[in-house]
Amino acid sequence: MFKKIVVPIDISHVDRLQKALRVAGSLAQAHNASICYIGVTTPMPSSVAHTPKEFEAKLAAFAEQEAKKYTINTESHMIVSQDPAVQKDRELEKAITTLGADLVVMATHVPNVTDYIWSGHGAHLAAHSDISVMLVRE
Repeated sequence: MFKKIVVPIDISHVDRLQKALRVAGSLAQAHNASICYIGVTTPMPSSVAHTPKEFEAKLAAFAEQEAKKYTINTESHMIVSQDPAVQKDRELEKAITTLGADLVVMATHVPNVTDYIWSGHGAHLAAHSDISVMLVRE
């Protein structure tokens, strides 16, 4: 049913993504699909990495770790964004299309009052994507 699953992750908060990561890993195993983990960074140093190259290496190492954990094929895709707060939704949409994904699995938060004004990233993808989007509440 699914061939390529995309999982947007925030490397600095992997501990909060465990349920979504398990769901994605299980789906990949069940459907013999691959997973591409997408991470967004800026060109400036951050708490995760000093450079985009360092970020890319950490993202690739994470993908390799998940491949071993679930015995699946994985890859990683880094997005360098000048302003992730503003551009992340559109950049994720573009990456999902470019990568040829047929499912997005991502963690989501419990909705709060601001979600009625500004949708979260998962809600945006679900509303603007041509593929299935599974939001996993942690």
